[in-house]
This record gives sequence, C-alpha cells and structure tokens, in this order.
Amino acid sequence: MVTSSRSNCSLLSPRGAQLARRHAVRWMEERGHPPASDVSCAVALVVGELAANAVQHGRVPGREFGLRLALDRAAGVLRVEVADAASAKRLPTAAPSSCPDDESGRGLLLVDVLAVRWGSAPRSPVGKTVWAELRLEV
Repeated sequence: MVTSSRSNCSLLSPRGAQLARRHAVRWMEERGHPPASDVSCAVALVVGELAANAVQHGRVPGREFGLRLALDRAAGVLRVEVADAASAKRLPTAAPSSCPDDESGRGLLLVDVLAVRWGSAPRSPVGKTVWAELRLEV
C-alpha cells in the first residue's frame, strides 16, 4: 500500500524549509515512526536539504515549492519529492564535491549518503522536481 501527502510551503523565506521538515516529521509520526527514530531523522534531514535548495536555488517570485511524501510499505521505501518553478536552473545530477572548509555545499552529499537513490526531473509546464528514496529501516 502506498500512502502519500502533498504540501505547498512558502518560498518567501528559509522558514519554508523548516516548515517542510516539521511537516515531514509529523507525517512520519502519524505512520508509526517517532520523531527520534533513525528513519524520521533521516527523512527530516533529506526534506530539509531539498527544501533549502528549492528556497535558495529554485526561487521564483510569487511561487512556492511543493513537497510530496509517498510511503510504499511493501517495498520498504519512502519517496521525498520537492518541486520548484525554476526551470532555467541546472538539474542536479550528482552530489558536488565539497572542501572541509566550505561553509555550504554539503546538502546533496547528505542526501547521497542517506538515500538509496536520488535524482531530478523536469516538471511540466515549468520547473523541476528533485527526489530521494529512503529505506524505512535506516
């Protein structure tokens, strides 16, 4: 059985990423994964990083980013999707390399470590969706 949820979060400030993370943790708790569980913490990190990237790199004035969570219990996989309206931006294809002294640039490295797989796809009519799939047993 697959259960899913869609949510639009304000793109007006970085608070949107925080709200998306809180929504994901509550959603996971409603499905039997307490906030302090490994899987809920991993989901919070992935949602936070993808949403922060949407706020920072996918910002389009007057547009919000969308969050979709889909749980496939039979496969033991949770899919996180963050969609934004910025179609002119390059789609991520791999986690960038990061220098230990850099102040940013580690978000997709975290996603790469926590996710079974991740990627991005163009969104119709505009924008892109960055997604990540996590195992329920982290």
